[in-house]
Amino acid sequence: MRHAPIDSKLFVDNRRRLGEMLPPTAVAVVNANDVLPTNADGSLPLHANADLFYLTGVEQEESILVLAPNAAEEKHREILFLREPSELLKTWEGHKLGKDEASSISGVKTIKWLGDFRTVFHQLMCEAEHVCLNSNEHARSSREVETRDERFVADCRRRYPLHSYHRLAPLLHRLRLVKSPPELELLERAIKITEDGFRRVLPFVRPDVNECEVEAEFIHEFTRQRAKFAYAPIVAGGANACVLHYIANDQPCRDGDLLLLDVGASYANYNADLTRTIPINGRFTKRQRDVYEAVLRVMRASIAGAVVGKINRDWRREAQAMMNDELLRLGLLTDEDLAKPHDPDEPPCRKYFMHGLGHPLGLDVHDVGSPHAPFEAGWVITVEPGIYIPDEGLGVRIENDVLITADGPVDLMANIPVEAEEIEALMQGR
Repeated sequence: MRHAPIDSKLFVDNRRRLGEMLPPTAVAVVNANDVLPTNADGSLPLHANADLFYLTGVEQEESILVLAPNAAEEKHREILFLREPSELLKTWEGHKLGKDEASSISGVKTIKWLGDFRTVFHQLMCEAEHVCLNSNEHARSSREVETRDERFVADCRRRYPLHSYHRLAPLLHRLRLVKSPPELELLERAIKITEDGFRRVLPFVRPDVNECEVEAEFIHEFTRQRAKFAYAPIVAGGANACVLHYIANDQPCRDGDLLLLDVGASYANYNADLTRTIPINGRFTKRQRDVYEAVLRVMRASIAGAVVGKINRDWRREAQAMMNDELLRLGLLTDEDLAKPHDPDEPPCRKYFMHGLGHPLGLDVHDVGSPHAPFEAGWVITVEPGIYIPDEGLGVRIENDVLITADGPVDLMANIPVEAEEIEALMQGR
């Protein structure tokens, strides 16, 4: 693992809370992600399964966690199955976790090799009445590629058709949405690394620098601090900023344009998500500044409105109402546009602000959780309004990460420059 060691108490507590939510005499199983192929004999680096990491801190391929809180044998109530290390694996793939190391990372006392899985799992299934199996139930997930969890579900139901099967994902979603203090420390570390990357980039950006060179400055800072990109970075100059998921990052930065930077660091699998929009030559034009300040006002008001009990839909509509007024002041909408009857989900501002206002953040950038549930204390969400004007080659988005608490929202990115004057000063070395 690239990150510093994490106290195993985090994972012990997470498993305990999940165990308390399971039906009586239940067995729950969580699998690692697949190592995905590229071309020929190539493969992508393993992307840790967020649920498995949440429960164990383990980031190794083919790992399986089995929880059976009511198992007759105490040693079988938590079992972590791993690939057995060998000299051959060590030569070709490097270090694999031994039993003591895996136990130290996860806090799981019973570590077994994968070769024992079928026998032990059968014993547990003979005791169990209920089986809780995992799957990707994110509302926006693509289901085109079958996961290890999904293959295991099919195999388990074929071998044991008479058990009562349950979905594990809704339980994990409820747990993962509310961040514990150790999780917040890891998120704040990812945010601080992101801040350092942004501060590194500000004096570097100038006319004729290529977008890919700006991307390189971020990855230099992230790698130096044992982190990586949380997602494919967006470094979008001029009209490229009007492409919401622009990731080519291969065009020169032109004098007089803005540069939209949607970049976050991932540290210990916890993700930051930052967006800033800066003037390539170090100074906003009046028009750019007016648009920028409009977006900033909506972001600040939306942060203030992110309170316990608020439903995402209502929160978004409040922001859209504010954005309607801002677009009117900018001359992009008219009183007539606002007076026309419209679907509440399609307000006039959607022409220039067409995406959502924010999303949960954590072990996934678009973290798990129902978009219809009211905000709770302990959630971390993004707040990211924007205005996109393709006819002017101008796009502005500003995004901060916010912790919802019983006492009101806490802006976790309050120290990252966002005022136009501060951005201009830092770009000019002042």
